[in-house]
Amino acid sequence: MNLNKIFLLGRLTRDPELRQTPAGQSVCTFSIATNRTWMDQGQKQEKVEFHNIVAWGKLAEICHQYLTKGRLVLIEGRIETRNWQDKTHPEIKHYKTDIVAEGMQMGPKSAGGGEGGSDFQGGERAPRAPFATKQKEDQPMETVQYPGEDDIKPEDIQF
Repeated sequence: MNLNKIFLLGRLTRDPELRQTPAGQSVCTFSIATNRTWMDQGQKQEKVEFHNIVAWGKLAEICHQYLTKGRLVLIEGRIETRNWQDKTHPEIKHYKTDIVAEGMQMGPKSAGGGEGGSDFQGGERAPRAPFATKQKEDQPMETVQYPGEDDIKPEDIQF
């Protein structure tokens, strides 16, 4: 049995970019930063990691529409590593590791510098995920789950 599942909670380091593949599929890319802190000989240490996120289809469109730089976001997905040969030096092989998003929860808008809070409770096509966390009691995480083959209409999202 194998498992490739990841959960990341961090802040966007840049606004998401939306593109279309030649076949018309939406793809959205962005990055988030996560922090790790620990004590080393009585001194607080901190390390920041940067993660490349790729979302496809309707989830890509939702990420592009609602996420902005600085916004807190929880990404559920899988790790995927691509490789390719260098065009000028064929003996060199390049690797890039991305997180392919399968679900996404947005933190409160006020946490990411946006305007006001939000009280999104989810709907039939975007239910509250079991891993939802709360920033504060009055500011629940907003939830968007990858819809699979179903279509999401903007009017179905309760923001």
